[in-house]
Amino acid sequence: MADGHHDWKTPNLPLIPGEPLWVFGYGSLMWNPGFPHLERQPAVLHGYHRRFCVLSHRYRGTPERPGLVLGLDRGGSCRGIAFKVAPEHVPEVVAYLWDREMVTGVYRPSLKQIRLPSGPVTACCFLADRRHRQYCGALDHDQTVAMIRAGIGSSGPNRDYLQNTVEHLRELGIRDGALFALAKMVAEAAEPVPTQPAVEIA
Repeated sequence: MADGHHDWKTPNLPLIPGEPLWVFGYGSLMWNPGFPHLERQPAVLHGYHRRFCVLSHRYRGTPERPGLVLGLDRGGSCRGIAFKVAPEHVPEVVAYLWDREMVTGVYRPSLKQIRLPSGPVTACCFLADRRHRQYCGALDHDQTVAMIRAGIGSSGPNRDYLQNTVEHLRELGIRDGALFALAKMVAEAAEPVPTQPAVEIA
């Protein structure tokens, strides 16, 4: 049990047997869900926003030099993609999501109301657990930029993960001003400072 406060290895959503399940994607789930679904729709989750607030010790960093990955943190709102799962596929999809998202228990699966173009529905959302040791929401912009620039894990450089996320958001027509600004800061910080040509003084 991670940090001793919830049994994160066992799926515990209060689902209704025989009912479909909506799943809210805000990161890679949006373009790479990896599970069967009946439909997908643009969706908005209020009360939480997309943020680099989770330490990555493996995929985008190391224990000595951790990177950062996305989480849903409190405040604001988040535009994403919602997937509707058929009742007969719900058990296998939930098991798949647990294997994919709950490796260390840093996320807190919750049923939250999201808004689709057709109206509100309840969806499974993976929220950042602020009590978990990997949560790092107190980082300022400079610290965030530095960690993303330096992080390299088994899946590659942390900055590639950020850029890939931004590119997919643009392809999906989802605007995230804070994330786009962060990507610009990371890119500019990575650029070499131009040297001034020597000036010969007569």
